[in-house]
Amino acid sequence: MPTPPRTPRPPRGAGGGARSPLPRRGGGPVPARRARRRPRWGMRVATALSVVVLAAGGIGHAVVTGLDTGITRVDPFKDMKNRPRAGTGMNVLVVGTDGRDRITPEEKRKYRLGGAPCHCTDTVLLVHISEDRERASVVSLPRDSYAELPEHTDQNSGEKHRAHPVKLNAAYAEGGPALTVRTVEAMTRVKIDHYLEVDFTSFMRTVDAVGGVQICTTRPVKDAYTGLDLAAGTHELDGGQALQYVRSRHIDGAADIGRMQRQQKFLAALVDRLTGGGVLFNPVRFREVATTLLGSVRADEDFGTDQLLALAKAMRGFTPASSEFVSVPIGTMDFPVKGIGSTVKWDAAKAQRLFAAVREDRPLAAPPEPAARGPKAVVVDVAPRTIRVQVHNGTRIDGLGRKVDDALRGTGFDTTRTPVTGTGPVRERTVIEYDPRWDRSAKSLAAALPGAELKAVPGRGGTLRVVAGTGYRGVTAVRAEAAPARGPFEAVTGDQVVCP
Repeated sequence: MPTPPRTPRPPRGAGGGARSPLPRRGGGPVPARRARRRPRWGMRVATALSVVVLAAGGIGHAVVTGLDTGITRVDPFKDMKNRPRAGTGMNVLVVGTDGRDRITPEEKRKYRLGGAPCHCTDTVLLVHISEDRERASVVSLPRDSYAELPEHTDQNSGEKHRAHPVKLNAAYAEGGPALTVRTVEAMTRVKIDHYLEVDFTSFMRTVDAVGGVQICTTRPVKDAYTGLDLAAGTHELDGGQALQYVRSRHIDGAADIGRMQRQQKFLAALVDRLTGGGVLFNPVRFREVATTLLGSVRADEDFGTDQLLALAKAMRGFTPASSEFVSVPIGTMDFPVKGIGSTVKWDAAKAQRLFAAVREDRPLAAPPEPAARGPKAVVVDVAPRTIRVQVHNGTRIDGLGRKVDDALRGTGFDTTRTPVTGTGPVRERTVIEYDPRWDRSAKSLAAALPGAELKAVPGRGGTLRVVAGTGYRGVTAVRAEAAPARGPFEAVTGDQVVCP
């Protein structure tokens, strides 16, 4: 049966104008929902994406009517001025705060959630739903990103602050949702249409409500801080285990970058479970899952049941392949800032190209390329782009350092681009010096340098050093165990990262 033509969306103006409600498929704008009181917390696109997918099974309005009464309301757009011009499609800022005050003592012990909550964002995701409602693009913003807070009043002390640098996750602590939205819009020039938060408790209960998620790993994954301990293979994670999985950042030197990749795999697995697990076609299960999802969500006043249904009706057939995931391009992984510490500095030019694509509603992942001829890239444990490398020329061969640096960068490693001429005797064998804490990163680098010797140097830090020897014979292409990224933004689609 042919799909009726879509009624065009009313144009949205620039700056701080009123936000347009999500249009209905065959009529005018959906009326705004009434604001409700106090909110609670947030944790990733599980709310935005999953709820949309849940309703996509065609379950009637009567089943979902009243569900949004569980949403606590917040106004993240209050008194905002000089906002970016609206683009095409819909943009949702999804945040997860470090809210462990609602976790039971038993859960704190079991999932290692001790300590006081920091009242800051643990996760920040920019979710773009395409205008045709056939694609969801999820952009991960590292919580330690270098950010400039605009002038604002501290929500806790009432003190007025001038613009100053912080880590991105501190914006919530100083100014709540409104300052978080202002900061992200200033960094990305993407206008945010909706805002969502969910807490640790809601996250765990939601995963349990859908029957858990399936995660695959080709190597053991262990983090002493969160208690995550997975052997190589396929695992069915319950809510608590899933929380450990998405929070782990001490598995290797990849830190937050590796954690964001695991969050992306989780989201793809959750969509896969929702679309293929029977939730969509069972009204009782649907209402149970939706109630759990929305039970502790904080959202802007215009995000409600009608908006969810309007999206859902347009997204029938949504699958993991309909979603794409990307992290903001990083320029410097360890950018020191006085009084703040180490921050993550974005690659400004690449990041702005990425956000321009979001504004213009363009896909971030390129179409699959035909299978390449010749040797395939070696699969390694740690993504090359997360491994920082300083190259030294340990020979008297002019230009060898530059040659090695270029070759490693060509296969994805984050080299310094400033090779150094070594001192001392001529090296015959290439040596990789590494801090033992980054041993998995060192092994991934060694896979790209056949015949290289690994040498542990305690205290060396996160930058690995390659001392090129006369026996250097080139670099072998490597890639992370996750599916190879595609396109200029190194995006992956959900079907690439779920279990086969």
